[in-house]
Amino acid sequence: MNAYIDFQNRFKLLATKHPKLITNTLSNIFTMRLIGNKTHGDLAEIGIAEFINQFMYDWRSEHVGKDLFRAKEHEEDIVLINELSNKRIPVSLKAYGDGPLQLSTDKDSILYPTLIAVKKDIIQGEDLKKVLKSKAFSVIDNINVMPLIYREDKMECNIMVFDFDSLRNKTDKIVFIPAQHRYNEDTQQVTKAKGRKHPIFMFLDKEGKYICEVRYGNAAANALQRGLWTHTKNAENYFNSLTNGWIPYEHNETLVKLFRLALNSTKLGHIDANKVLQADIDNIRSVW
Repeated sequence: MNAYIDFQNRFKLLATKHPKLITNTLSNIFTMRLIGNKTHGDLAEIGIAEFINQFMYDWRSEHVGKDLFRAKEHEEDIVLINELSNKRIPVSLKAYGDGPLQLSTDKDSILYPTLIAVKKDIIQGEDLKKVLKSKAFSVIDNINVMPLIYREDKMECNIMVFDFDSLRNKTDKIVFIPAQHRYNEDTQQVTKAKGRKHPIFMFLDKEGKYICEVRYGNAAANALQRGLWTHTKNAENYFNSLTNGWIPYEHNETLVKLFRLALNSTKLGHIDANKVLQADIDNIRSVW
């Protein structure tokens, strides 16, 4: 079994048996949006890494972070370590709203050029098989993404992992969508439309339903202008929910105050606070 899929199964089992654990942690993570619109993303990395260390006895996690002196081979934020096999899995952790989701930045800019070289129209049949087996698309075998998705208006969240096996197995055709055009799922036709500034290649299943897309952009382009993307609303059937669907979360104003105090207190105070917090987590493990 793929090591990351093994981790997903284990995480999902924990969330099923003890749903309060992940609900509590996600509530605290999304509370960070009260501090800043992007704050929750960085803190989610250390929060989920610590969740794994505290509550998953057969796995542990290391936070890679933004260490400028460490050359990253993958787009990882955390590394998962299986305590039994010592297998290390680099994982990119993302916190996005329910909608467009970047799966890979394609930093070497190889996906779009590979597709455009095959055919600037519809890629099907043998051409499709060659594309999905190409060296360029072998990169998807090494993409491990753990997205924390939220609906702020409904105060709901979900940990949704994209199923890359389905991308290979369920893609029936890849359709080129020029700039200022869109794909209509009802008619399964590409039509003119305002808004899109760059072309994309859209991956569709046998029913003509959306799976994912490759966006245009060379190596010098902004990361948001290129890479492999999907959409959590349009491709929900191609995700594995580690939280067993959407779960409610609450804001924790006390946590915001804790950060205010922590930033103005000393290291000695932080040591004492850490002892109290660890004791609380130990109690959670015994009760929940």
